[in-house]
Amino acid sequence: MAVTELLRTESDGSLSFGNHTLNEKAKVEDYKYEGDLMKVKTYKPMTKLERNGLFVYESVPGTSVYNYSENESGVVFTVEGSEDSQITVGLEDGASYEVKVAGTSCGVMTTNMGGKLSFNVELGDSPVEVSIIKA
Repeated sequence: MAVTELLRTESDGSLSFGNHTLNEKAKVEDYKYEGDLMKVKTYKPMTKLERNGLFVYESVPGTSVYNYSENESGVVFTVEGSEDSQITVGLEDGASYEVKVAGTSCGVMTTNMGGKLSFNVELGDSPVEVSIIKA
């Protein structure tokens, strides 16, 4: 399915970004979203999203992300890719979050001092819902 415009705002205010089908690296910079400047770099090996030059999301290999939404309690999104992916998200430093993939809890994980939290997602034929909610 992939996000052909690489980065877009959905009608519900969430973000969709990334195109895991591209052979060549592509990017969109200075995309205005809720007063911030977003940047996405994406292709088969990697997808990365930044806000005002700071880390938000990265997957290896690349993914397509739909309806990415964050608030004070965490992050929710749907992810799609052609193979299993390691996803890293930027959250609050030293906080604990419950990670659910496709409705199944992966347990409570704590971010490192940089606020990053990494987990693996099994991807295949259909998009997978992910929720990362503060514990």
